[in-house]
Amino acid sequence: MKKLILLVLLLVLLAFTIPILFTIPFQGKAVAGEVEKSNSMELENQISEEAYAYSSYGEIKLYHAKTNTVETIPLDTYLYGVVSAEMPVDFEVEALKAQAIVARTYTIYTISNSAGKHEGADICDDSTCCQAWISKEDRLAKWEEAKREENWKKIVGAVNATKGKVIVYEGKPINAFFHSNSGGTTEPPVNVWGGTGYPYLQAVQTAGEENYSQYASEVTLSKTELEEKIRQSHSDFTINWQEPECIKILEYTDGNRVKTVKIGNIEMSGVEARTLFGLRSANFTFLIQEDSVTFQVKGYGHGVGMSQTGADSLAKEGKSAEEIIHHFYQNVEIISW
Repeated sequence: MKKLILLVLLLVLLAFTIPILFTIPFQGKAVAGEVEKSNSMELENQISEEAYAYSSYGEIKLYHAKTNTVETIPLDTYLYGVVSAEMPVDFEVEALKAQAIVARTYTIYTISNSAGKHEGADICDDSTCCQAWISKEDRLAKWEEAKREENWKKIVGAVNATKGKVIVYEGKPINAFFHSNSGGTTEPPVNVWGGTGYPYLQAVQTAGEENYSQYASEVTLSKTELEEKIRQSHSDFTINWQEPECIKILEYTDGNRVKTVKIGNIEMSGVEARTLFGLRSANFTFLIQEDSVTFQVKGYGHGVGMSQTGADSLAKEGKSAEEIIHHFYQNVEIISW
């Protein structure tokens, strides 16, 4: 009888023990896998969302010109809006990365050297004053719906891949000017704004810019329109259209732009002529017709610093963002700020 009772107890014990023995390893493996997967996802999120620890200016105060408001925003989040506003998203990734580094440098330089320029803010979103910026919502709305997510990821990826990278000359952030298309040759700033210039901004040539729509343009003005535009700034202006050299280019800059042009009795800089006549750049020739004057223009912008189409052209040749930057800015370093 005792043997029978012991046998029954043994069978009962085995009935409870065997499932546990088979279940524990599998449960343990499943839980470990879930924990490992969870930790991996958290790590990926940390890597993608972790803000770069800037030594200064991790956040900036952005003045919105249209709404007259100031927004505090992380620097790299601000740069998403700058890069997507300043450079076409279909440009090469290395060109977009170069633009991100240049825009970050320009931002930090502006904050450091333009105190008080924007009351209560570090920088503004007006391209005629600082650099262009657009909100994510407005940027997405301007893109084709099917490409919105892909395009935004490309912009964010370009900025995030360059986190903290800043261009310096002798240890200080440079005034990182940039423009749309140089017409083949950039311009030292002294020829545009005067002053002593910056040693890292020299005239450099870039092949391939003629392949972009920004390279060539024309502006035609009637002779009457041209006279009226000049008289807005020069009340004593006169011109005799019968004279063979009533318009004459007197001097060119290092970047082959018009340095001085004489129109009638007035001499003016190429930069002034560009502004008066609404030209895309100061690299122009002209054709006097019976009742009008046509200006044939190369390039788009002031021509100083990095040409955006030039950057894209170099990227198409296989150049990295760093190589692009060293092409346009002389004797500089790219460091983590």
